[in-house]
Amino acid sequence: MRRKIYLVAGANTISMGTGRKEFNPKKERPGLENYIHEAGQAVLKQVPNPSAIDETVIGNFMAAVFNKQGHLGGFAATIDPDLEFKPSLSVEGACASGGLAIISGIRSVMAETADVVLALGVEVQNTVKAIYGADFLAYAGWFQNRKKSHAYFFPGQFSDRAGAYYEKYGFDNARKGMGRWFRNAIENARLDPTAQEHHNTATDLEGLYHKMTPNGKNFVDHLNFFDCSKVSDGASGILIASEEGLKKLGVPCKDAVEIVGFAQLTRNITSDPPNPLDLTTIRKTAAKALENAGISIEQLGTIETHDCFSIAGILAVEALGLAAPGEGAAYVAAGKTARDGAMPMNTTGGLIGWGHPTGATGVHQAVTIWQQLTGNAGAAQIKLSPAKPYGLSINMGGDDVTVVAIVYKMCDE
Repeated sequence: MRRKIYLVAGANTISMGTGRKEFNPKKERPGLENYIHEAGQAVLKQVPNPSAIDETVIGNFMAAVFNKQGHLGGFAATIDPDLEFKPSLSVEGACASGGLAIISGIRSVMAETADVVLALGVEVQNTVKAIYGADFLAYAGWFQNRKKSHAYFFPGQFSDRAGAYYEKYGFDNARKGMGRWFRNAIENARLDPTAQEHHNTATDLEGLYHKMTPNGKNFVDHLNFFDCSKVSDGASGILIASEEGLKKLGVPCKDAVEIVGFAQLTRNITSDPPNPLDLTTIRKTAAKALENAGISIEQLGTIETHDCFSIAGILAVEALGLAAPGEGAAYVAAGKTARDGAMPMNTTGGLIGWGHPTGATGVHQAVTIWQQLTGNAGAAQIKLSPAKPYGLSINMGGDDVTVVAIVYKMCDE
């Protein structure tokens, strides 16, 4: 990092969708512009001098089809009049769009074309029925293959990965780990009032999970509904700043986290994954981000990973090297990724528990790490060791096609 870069003033809207008591699909709900305004205002209200913001980057995947709206950079000025006639743009990389928004801001600050960048992520998906939404979300894959794929495209893709895992490492072994992943997601989401599963009061979550055996006649062959993230509406925002930018904002370092490394890699979207049992792009991107930060995975205090499906969580554990191939399910089943485990992961619920407004997810992950490393996570706060002052976020677009990995550190001051 040629320049010190910080994140500060993270904020989320509610992740809205089925599971929230307020959600009613038959009633009119907030639109894209409302979520952008709400998240942006929540960020600006946390800093003494929001006029110091130099530019805005908005991550979004599918507003053009879900909301019939493009040109999202033009919505920055609806957050605050001071943002009008300043640079603003939108970026897209499927479900990694939020992560791309953040690293776009980081690059502007490193290039010294800005001292403060507002990074937002937004998606409003509950505008169509789930089966049509699945077709839209399939645009994150190579759409030429759509006709020969499953009706639920991405559940089908990750169902295939789960099936390969069952075949090689055992169905019961895998499902035990995936059931524990689901339990962790819901228990953590209950601690965050903005989470989509915050109102979930089900008891014996693992027992509930195992009662629903995967059935290809009803859904996909190797996953059940509890293995999947839900359709979500929401937005998240955070500020990216240089040292001078923090001064301009009027924010002390103790309220910020430092970005000490990042990486963004992309594999060929027209090819099948090299190995269904390996999240190859996640493995390579995370390793590069940690190398750039000059740390090992053992120094991380917490990780936010892209668990669009529970099997993605298991495979990420293995891709990160926390467990050997085939041992990720047992690692999770033993509670090692729980909030009080050896490596707390997805402490506000991840995609399965907090929700997955696709373009916002990467920003939400950064907000969660910022909350944890600054002690601002409220009831979701975990106990962090001073010996492990780092956090890592992994935001994936498509089936391990575009990946953004960012390494964060508690501020030294």
